[in-house]
Amino acid sequence: MPQESKAHPFDADEVALGVVHENLEGWIPPLASDEEVRVALEKAFDYRGDVTITLKDGAKVEGYVFDRRDGKTLDDSIVRLIPKDRDEKRAIRYAQIARLEFTGRDTAAGKSFETWVKKYQAKKAAGETNIRLDPEKLD
Repeated sequence: MPQESKAHPFDADEVALGVVHENLEGWIPPLASDEEVRVALEKAFDYRGDVTITLKDGAKVEGYVFDRRDGKTLDDSIVRLIPKDRDEKRAIRYAQIARLEFTGRDTAAGKSFETWVKKYQAKKAAGETNIRLDPEKLD
């Protein structure tokens, strides 16, 4: 009678790989075409820091992008953010945006599990004992 397999509770095909995020901190994307505007605002949505949006009328809004709605045209598309200096939500049409800057610190940069393991292994290889790796302080 064949013996039952004692497989690991997570099969290889059930483990999702982590997502590698681009380092966008400080980036000012070109917004010359509709496609460039759409791509830049999609990246702003995935970004874990504040962005600064300069409107075509010259006004600036700095805040965290928490939503975007892609329509047929730039005038039908909106980005929603929480301004850094106010407790409200603001919607801005893509067509109103003249410039986008990734100005805030990416709060999740360098905080992957793989980074933690590398730091741990380096300390262990250096002969340290009672190794303690504390998280970075957020601003």
